[in-house]
Formats: sequence, C-alpha cells, structure tokens
Amino acid sequence: MRYNSHNNLQTVTRAAIVGAFLSLLVCCIREPELHLFDGGEIDIDLPLVELELDAYWDYEVSYGVHYDWRAEWYYGWDAVDYEIFGEIGYTMPTTFHLRRYFTGSVPLANHTSVVANTVTGNSFNGHYSWGFWDILVWNDVNTIDGVQSLNFDEQTSLDYVLAYTNQTMVASRYEAPKYTRAFYEPEGLFSAYAQGVEINRDLRGFEYDSIRDMYIKRLDMVLEPITYIYLTQVILHHNRGKIIGVDGSGMLSGVARSTVVNTGVAGEDLITVHYNTRFKKDCDMDGEPVDIAGGRLLTFGMCNMNANRIKHIEDVKDEASHYLDVTMQFNNGMDSTFVFDVTDQVRRRWKGGVITVELDMDTVGVPSRSGGSAFDAVVKDFEEETHEFGL
Repeated sequence: MRYNSHNNLQTVTRAAIVGAFLSLLVCCIREPELHLFDGGEIDIDLPLVELELDAYWDYEVSYGVHYDWRAEWYYGWDAVDYEIFGEIGYTMPTTFHLRRYFTGSVPLANHTSVVANTVTGNSFNGHYSWGFWDILVWNDVNTIDGVQSLNFDEQTSLDYVLAYTNQTMVASRYEAPKYTRAFYEPEGLFSAYAQGVEINRDLRGFEYDSIRDMYIKRLDMVLEPITYIYLTQVILHHNRGKIIGVDGSGMLSGVARSTVVNTGVAGEDLITVHYNTRFKKDCDMDGEPVDIAGGRLLTFGMCNMNANRIKHIEDVKDEASHYLDVTMQFNNGMDSTFVFDVTDQVRRRWKGGVITVELDMDTVGVPSRSGGSAFDAVVKDFEEETHEFGL
C-alpha cells in the first residue's frame, strides 16, 4: 500500500495470501497395467490465490455493513514506514516447507516418520508409497534484515509442528512472574494441512488429464495466514508540540506465544508482543490536523483459537485483557509510557485490523521526570508519569 505526501491512499498491493489449491499429479503408463512396486512419482502443484487485506478482514460491523479498515486508518504508510516495518499487509512467499507423513494402510494414524522437503516455486515432485498420507505445507520466512524471529519445533512430536518466538530484553508489565519480558513478534506465517490422502494402485479418486497424459488426484487445501496483522495508532488531538516523538517501542499484551502449524490453533501461554512504532505530525483526520504514534505488528492471535475458523464475535472465547503500551517523549525531555485498554477492539478484530486510541492532549499534563519505560508494574505501583487510560 502506498500513500502520497498527504498520506492519501494511492494503491493497494495484493496483500494477503489466504488460499491455495493443491493437485497431486501421478504419471501413468496405461499399457501394461500400472505397477510401480511400492509407490509412484507424484507432482504437487501449489498455485496460490491472492486476496487483499480488505477481503481477508471481512468482518460484518453491523447487518449488511462490512468493515472498511482504510476509512479509519489515518496514520498512512510511506517509504519510511516500509523501510521500518515492511509491507503493510502480507507478502507473497516463493519458498515452502513440505512435510509428508506416511501412515500406511491406516488413515489418520499417528505419525511415525516424516519426509521433509523445501519447495521453491509452485510445484514439487516426489515418491509416494501406496497408502495414506498426511501433507503439511508452510512458507519459508523472508525478512528485510535477514533476521528471523520465528522458531519451529518439529522434534517434540511428529504429529504437529509448533511455531513460536522468544523473549526480548524489553521488560513487560504483564504475564509475570512466568514471563517478565516481552516477546518478539512473529513474521507472516501461512499453512495448509491435509490428512488421509489416499494414493491407491487402482487410481480411485484420480482423474485423467489427456493433455499431460497424467492421472490427477486433487486436494482441496487452504493456505491461510496463522499470524495476524494489527495496525495500531494513538491519535493526539490538540497536541501543539507537547509530545514530540516516541522511543520507537510499542507493546500489545494478552496474545498467544505460539501456534500449531498443522491446525492454526494458538497456544495457551499469554505473552506481550514488542514491536516498533513511529511518530508523525500533522496527519489529516477528516480535515483536522493530528499527530499520530503508529505501528504494525503481527501476533499468533488470541489463545486456544484458530481465528480463521471464527465468523462472528459471539464465537470469540477470549478471557484475556489486552493492553497497548506506547512510550511518548515530551517537549521538556521527559518520557512516559501510555497504557490503553484495547481489549474490546482486539476481540472485535480477532484476525487482525486497526486498533485506534485517541487522546485530547489538553487533558494530559507534562511530566516533571521520566518514568514508565523501565519499571515492572506487576510488582509495584505505576509511576506518577505513567498514564493509564480505560477506553
């Protein structure tokens, strides 16, 4: 997404990858009868379907009225934002990790072995024994600086792959004493999983492609995002130079530490995610000039849920509180951490969206000393210069 110097929307890039259609293609000699001993060579095609953020964030605000995130996103997205945060939405992966689990003659059985492959492009050719297979696909991570926060645990169990991130050095006021520091945000992660795929000798369930002289077995698999984008903006009305910047640090609490790549169900451990923020002056908010502290972060979403399977707010089973922390710098050289309760907004945007808080700076005093960014509010009271707002 690109904006001009006035932060107006110019173009929307194809921002989210939310679908895939996988085909199994098996080469076949019709005479003599097909006998490939214990299996055959099979191609997997991975043509991707692209959707934009406004299609993926398909919330219904009210009956017949759908969510328009661009109408409430005043922070914008310029070249500096792209350099700091990357694309505002999801980016197209070109390399994938493929895991194949052979379960013999028993479908949906526990995994006892795995065949691991890395696929560049949209097709893969490999050997498949006759019987049943489970197939897992997720994207390779590619970052601007070459540093990856996502970790993958494939050793604990062959029946699932766990994706997670680790703690930063930034202290967190939430989820203590189990976690006293915030966690790195994950990168964009997409996965698809098919179970009980039968590769049989008599080609039941296959169809013949006369052009390629192949029998094809089609699988309906959906490549979905299992990390969720939130766009945060703290809008300052009547600032008049009182706050002049941010320290570049933001945090969102009450989200999951991990997710199961196979199912997309987030883990049960609550953590706080640390991310970068930026300060912009004189942004246009429906004709009013405002200053905005904005940023973009990814999370694994709310605990114990696959957000892609939720269609209505009534189905969100979230008991955590969600707080947004942003450290502001005042014109006298002091800084303070502003804390906002954004629980309702996170729940309403269960698979990502815009989180907005607004401050009338005429009601906020200038602190006399710095505080808030280096203390743990779990074990002692908030400092005087830390502002906590309930919205």
